[in-house]
Amino acid sequence: MAMNPLVGRLRGHPVRPPDSGMARRKSLWARVHLDPWLLLLLLILVTAGLGVLYSASGQRLEVVMAQGTRLLVAAGVMVTLAQLSPATLLRWASPVYALGLLMLIAVELVGDMGMGAQRWLVIPGVIRFQPSELMKLALPLMVAAWLSRHALPPRLNDLAICALIVGVPVALIARQPDLGTSLLVGAAGAFVVLLAGLSWRVILGLGALAAAALPLLWMNLHDYQRQRVLTFLDPESDPLGAGWNIIQSTTAIGSGGLWGKGWLQGTQSQLEFLPERHTDFIVAVLGEEFGLVGMLVVLTLYLLIVTRGLWLAATAHDTFGRLLGGAIILTFFIYVFVNVGMVSGILPVVGVPLPLVSFGGTSSVTLMAGFGILMSIHGHRRFLPR
Repeated sequence: MAMNPLVGRLRGHPVRPPDSGMARRKSLWARVHLDPWLLLLLLILVTAGLGVLYSASGQRLEVVMAQGTRLLVAAGVMVTLAQLSPATLLRWASPVYALGLLMLIAVELVGDMGMGAQRWLVIPGVIRFQPSELMKLALPLMVAAWLSRHALPPRLNDLAICALIVGVPVALIARQPDLGTSLLVGAAGAFVVLLAGLSWRVILGLGALAAAALPLLWMNLHDYQRQRVLTFLDPESDPLGAGWNIIQSTTAIGSGGLWGKGWLQGTQSQLEFLPERHTDFIVAVLGEEFGLVGMLVVLTLYLLIVTRGLWLAATAHDTFGRLLGGAIILTFFIYVFVNVGMVSGILPVVGVPLPLVSFGGTSSVTLMAGFGILMSIHGHRRFLPR
């Protein structure tokens, strides 16, 4: 017969706390350095995403199977990275960043062309990938590593080094040309710097410099990039050309109403009026078929993921972990904000997919790798000295 814990203490006998399934599950998650709540939210998101993708792809099961395979690979990468300690990530920061720069230079020299841009490296018979995706992780990793070795808030010379670390890969990516990815990569590095504790005076000063540089940026944009901005301001100026994407996407979202037309019942998407409906404009399919309610459900899911990610980053053991984790999850938020903004017509079209919902392999692996790093930062904190 089991001894009553109170009686055991009174008699001087050591008493083990009652074992429970929940305690066993918690210890298992701790051993593999994974966060069960974040995993659950991600699982719900990718499952819903595959359902939307099936409709957006014209009910092509092979597209869904291909995306499912890529997501499984991405999940494997996430679990693998979660096992690496933050100390290992810190040691790898410089080599990974250098590798990313070398691959971007290789894209400039021998990159593969596609859709009018030179963005890919090809290993014949093996893989075709975008090295710029690696920089979405390598850049914040490098900036966080640099700042964590110096006093915070960063001084002027530290900011100058960070500007160099960020500026070189952003410039190389912008030359491909890939404005959307260059902005996301730059934002990832900027978030690390902002989280390092910049004063409002410095932030406002940098904002003023950025505003003053806008005319220079405009002059260096490609013609099609300028057209995207002008079309954003007035889509009706070219309704059958540059304005077609925005007009069709907003029409699809508006036609969904409150509850939507039903899964597989969207007219704009199923009759192929909607461009890039399984990649950049998949939100329009979601809005048309599931309405405002469906969009709010998915956006709430994204909000829960971002909130959980920020909590994991805030509980990191050291400065490096907090800076890196915070930058990763805030960059994920920017992904969502930019995609939904451009599809709904409140931002220019820059070719940013909806995270873990749009069809895409390299993007999915990069995002899940980021979540693996985030869980590594949180999962290893209990094993480090305070």
